[in-house]
Amino acid sequence: MGAALPRIFVAGLGNITHPATRHSLGQVIVDSLAARLGITMSSSMGGRAGDADVRLGDNLVSVTLYKSNSLMNVSGPSIARALRKIVPQSNPPTALILIHDSLSHRPCTLSPRLGGSANGHNGIKSVISALGGQADFYRLRAGIGRGEGDVANYVLGRLSSYEKQYWGVNGEGIEQALNEIAKIARGQL
Repeated sequence: MGAALPRIFVAGLGNITHPATRHSLGQVIVDSLAARLGITMSSSMGGRAGDADVRLGDNLVSVTLYKSNSLMNVSGPSIARALRKIVPQSNPPTALILIHDSLSHRPCTLSPRLGGSANGHNGIKSVISALGGQADFYRLRAGIGRGEGDVANYVLGRLSSYEKQYWGVNGEGIEQALNEIAKIARGQL
């Protein structure tokens, strides 16, 4: 009997009601990862989820992709429940990789991080709260930059055609995301 595969839970922040916007970039990336990895997403655990054993780099990894049906600012409880169901031994929740938009990073960049504050992001605040204040999970911060004018209007704006391509199934952003997820699975981040 072989050793258990590393298990990771990848959740994308966003608002189902605002698809293809900067604010829902985490969910856009999860959709592209699902298509790229051949993972079928279906209604499950208060959102859309899919899982499969996939090869990331040289390693076979058990991956669950998840998007909450809740609005982003209150998505933490559904993400925490799904994480505990899929990875019950994850305490602290280092099996979680949360993908989200970041105003602090240039558009079309990806910045990995383990732990840290919510940095004003209400979706991350909700996840940290639902995990009992634990913030020691991985994050892939997908840069959207800061546009001119009102921040709320900017983040709810539609992704440009370039951003859609960059974060699409065969885009550079998905290559970067897969590389970072592989590093996390190997424990090298």
